[in-house]
Amino acid sequence: MSSRDLTQGSVSKQLLRLVGPMGLGLFAVMAFNLVDTWFVSMLGTDALAAMSLTFPVVMVVGSVAMGLGIGTTSVLSRTIGGGHKEEVQRLTTHTLLLGVALVGVVSVVGWLSVEPLLQALGGEGEVLELAAGYLRIWFAGAGAIVVPMLGMSAIRAAGDTKTPALVMTAAGVANGVLDPILIFGFGPIPAMGMEGAALATLASRAITLVVALWILHKRENLLRFSVAELSLIPDSWGRVLKIGGPAAFTNLAQPLTIGFLTGIAAGYGDAAVAAFGAGGRIEIFALLPTIAVGIGLAPFIGQNHGAKRHDRVARVLKHSLIWSIGLGGLSYATLAIFRVPLSTVFSKDPTVLAILEQYLWILPIAHVVIGGFFIASNALNALGRPLPATLLTLLRTPVLLGGGAYVGSQMGGLAGFFWGTALGLLASGLAGVLTTLYVLQGQARLAATPSLSGLSAPPVSPPLGSRAREQTPPGSAR
Repeated sequence: MSSRDLTQGSVSKQLLRLVGPMGLGLFAVMAFNLVDTWFVSMLGTDALAAMSLTFPVVMVVGSVAMGLGIGTTSVLSRTIGGGHKEEVQRLTTHTLLLGVALVGVVSVVGWLSVEPLLQALGGEGEVLELAAGYLRIWFAGAGAIVVPMLGMSAIRAAGDTKTPALVMTAAGVANGVLDPILIFGFGPIPAMGMEGAALATLASRAITLVVALWILHKRENLLRFSVAELSLIPDSWGRVLKIGGPAAFTNLAQPLTIGFLTGIAAGYGDAAVAAFGAGGRIEIFALLPTIAVGIGLAPFIGQNHGAKRHDRVARVLKHSLIWSIGLGGLSYATLAIFRVPLSTVFSKDPTVLAILEQYLWILPIAHVVIGGFFIASNALNALGRPLPATLLTLLRTPVLLGGGAYVGSQMGGLAGFFWGTALGLLASGLAGVLTTLYVLQGQARLAATPSLSGLSAPPVSPPLGSRAREQTPPGSAR
């Protein structure tokens, strides 16, 4: 196994090595959504509204998979930090089996309930039919989305964020090539519209499935199928679900809330739904560097926590918080300044353009502090503390975000809806910053306590696959 030792060396350099590729990988993932949205927008306002309608449903499955991925990274990185190779192999193998079981349930239930789901989100007429055609294909190939996400989480736990980034980038390029061919047709290939966009997404994601399994088995040696260990599946699933279960549950709050917000937007017409969906994708895209900082923390914190390097955990939290505030401010400034040209990329409808431009200078105000939420939730899960992370997410999404949007819409119409959403996000970001500072102080106290810090802890084997090196005392690491 070729894991990278994250318990030694410069904290800032290690974080940068993790965050850089993570940002590239997230860029590729979000490019899926932006490229799909851009090509589908060429089919007209109804198609763009239908694409926006599918977003909350797709996010439900993605959020569950991401939650299990968080649990996978947390458990595996701490186990790697403790130097337990066979246990890491067992946990990785059994986690992928968990993903297969999840896909079976999601595919059947989702495919059978497409239209009721879309109707609950306010879909009707042509918009509903277009969205339903997209989702039926998407659910049929959900395995190509869920299983690779868990596999990539296992690779990140080993300290390698570069490989997942490269794989997702290749898949993103494939998606960009296939989208126009399958949506508009080319040669003998007929134009398939939104259904073509779904097929392009699944075909490109299949690349990640094949490559992830190959890397885990051949390069990382993380897969080991043993009949004798089948009885340990409940233990493996239980450990991953202890973190991933609450994370998946709370992650579900986001698409459900987005669905609620989409329903509010639907009350202002198809143009508002189209603008709200496009705005959300542009906004997430601008937040990629900030999100990457939060997610990149997980393997670093997990390995150092497993090796009892609390001083390094405290230091990385400080660095990441400073980085996220700077990146968030840059994100808001970019969207506010370039909101007009960005809007014209996704629509030529004057009504959609006016709403989208309004969206892009109001909602991103929260970007300055929203990174605090991503840092706090990922840090808590990486430390094996899912309950505080769950409470923080529930406070953020249904309470502050959903509540703010509803109150704002009641008080000020569509503009009030945008302002209420922005204030809810701003409040959740501030809560995340305060939580991060609290966790940072706790780790600093652990590092300063001889009986609990790495200074007096029993020797710990270096992370699996790392080269033997001279051990550096905690106080000397930058």
